[in-house]
Amino acid sequence: MSAIVNKKTLLSAIALTGLFAVTAVALASGPEKIGTVDTAFKLVGRDHDIIVEAYDDPDVQGVTCYVSRARTGGVKGSLGLAEDRSEASISCHQVSAITFPKPLKDQDEVFSERTSLVFKRLRVVRMVDVKRNALVYLTYSDKLIDGSPQNSVSAVPVAHGTQIPLKK
Repeated sequence: MSAIVNKKTLLSAIALTGLFAVTAVALASGPEKIGTVDTAFKLVGRDHDIIVEAYDDPDVQGVTCYVSRARTGGVKGSLGLAEDRSEASISCHQVSAITFPKPLKDQDEVFSERTSLVFKRLRVVRMVDVKRNALVYLTYSDKLIDGSPQNSVSAVPVAHGTQIPLKK
């Protein structure tokens, strides 16, 4: 009987370890909150604020993008029901040696985050500027109905002698 209990305990421990590993990977690939600044006091619910998050490019090791965006507070914002404003700013930087584990598309969406219950997303697209050997990052907000012209761009030069590998 104790052998059966030990096997069940062992299997439970292995399953729990696997769950923690999957959760850790999922959290590592998402944004990392750097900080927030309150912009307007709300009597009920959280204040309106600006949040700054870091996104590591999943396909380019050594590049991190910092995105700042408005976040709506109040009761709706606290419950996740508010629609955040479309403005965002981006600044991308080389934070360690840049390496390419696999070839890149000449243009690819690298991050996407919901900013309203259903209709709006904050997106970051990476473009490869082959002529200048640089990675260009564009952030914008899209809305299912009519989109948004608000956008911000940042570029990261790649060291001379390092060629950006492109998918063919």
